[in-house]
Amino acid sequence: QSHEERFAFTVEWYDPNAALLRRYQLLFYPKDGSIEMFDVKNQRIFLKRTKYDDLRLEDLFVGSRVYVFSRQLHVVDYGDHYTTRKLGSRKQRTLGLIKPDAVTKLGAIFQMVYDAGLTITKAKMTLLSRKEAMDFYVEHQAKTFFTDLIEFFISGPVVAIEILGDEAVSLWRKVLGPTDSSAARNEAPESIRAKFGTDGTKNAAHGSDTLASAARELEFFFPSSGGHGPANTAKFTDCTCCIIKPHAVSEGKHWLHVL
Repeated sequence: QSHEERFAFTVEWYDPNAALLRRYQLLFYPKDGSIEMFDVKNQRIFLKRTKYDDLRLEDLFVGSRVYVFSRQLHVVDYGDHYTTRKLGSRKQRTLGLIKPDAVTKLGAIFQMVYDAGLTITKAKMTLLSRKEAMDFYVEHQAKTFFTDLIEFFISGPVVAIEILGDEAVSLWRKVLGPTDSSAARNEAPESIRAKFGTDGTKNAAHGSDTLASAARELEFFFPSSGGHGPANTAKFTDCTCCIIKPHAVSEGKHWLHVL
C-alpha cells in the first residue's frame, strides 16, 4: 500500500508573550490540503491534522512567510529529504540589481519581473560607496572595463531586489536579455536591456549567473548575519506609507504601475 504524499517544512514562529522564537515541523498533505504541526523542542504534536484552505503548496518554500490560524510562520528549511528533492530545486532566490541608468524605469521593470512569474521578496535602494562597488564587482577587477564600471555604479542610486521563483536564476537572466544592450535589441527585443539599456556597461540591470553567485550577492545587500549591508537611501521625511494587502498580492493585482 502506497503512503499518502506529504511535504515537511521547518518553520519558526515568534511568540510575543514569551519573547521566544519557537520552531515547528509543518506537514502539508496535498491530497486534501490539510496540515499538521509538531513542536520540535518539546517533541509533541502542536496541531493535529486539520484541513486548512488558506494555505497552498506553492506558498511553502524556504524564505516564505505564511499565516496559519493567525500565526505568522517563517519557513526556514525543508523538513525531510523527500521534500528537499521534490521542491528544493524548484524555488530559487537570485539577485536583481537595477543600475543607475534604469532606476527611473523601476515600475516597468518590476512589472516585467512579475509578468515572468517571479516574485520580489526584498528590495532596497542604496547609493554605493566606491569601496562597496569594488567589493561587489571584485571578480572583474582585472578587466579593462573595471574602472568605467565602478564609476558608473557610484554615479547614482541602485535598487537591489531579491527575486524568488521556479528556476529564478536562469529565468531572471532571460528576462534581462544579453549583456550588451545592442545585442539584446536584436536577439531579445522585449528584454529589459533591450528596452532600457544603452551598451554593455550601462545595460539597465544585473542578474546573478549561478546559484552560488546569487547566494553571495544576496548576502552582500541583504546580510543574514545581522548586519545591514549598504545603507538604505530612505530618509523618512516628507513621506507616507502604502501597504499592499496580502489578498491583493496573492491575486496578482497590477499595482506596480504606480511606482
